[in-house]
Amino acid sequence: MPAPYSVDLRLKAVAAVDRGEPKSQVARVFHISRNTLDLWLKRRDQTGSVEAARPIHRGPQPKIQDLEAFRAFASQHGHLTQAEMAEQWPEPISADTIGAALKKIGFTRKKNLWLSRAG
Repeated sequence: MPAPYSVDLRLKAVAAVDRGEPKSQVARVFHISRNTLDLWLKRRDQTGSVEAARPIHRGPQPKIQDLEAFRAFASQHGHLTQAEMAEQWPEPISADTIGAALKKIGFTRKKNLWLSRAG
């Protein structure tokens, strides 16, 4: 899906129509379709704003939604493998789900060997 037009462009086009410019001419000047301009005017009349609608979240919800609780869990059980962490998690989830959540919170499995050797 392409990105929505900027709010600035929308406001300028709608303001030109409000000044009395013909819709077809405004559409040509701003390189938009006449239908798009009509939709912006309709949206302004209905909602009072010409801003684009927020996208709807699609796809499944993440199984681990409380990332702060998971961060505490990961810091406590960081020595375990992902499969072992999945067994310790209160709800039944897979090791892949644990891996995705670890990635989301920025938890890395790699250790800094220089620090452990030095001290």
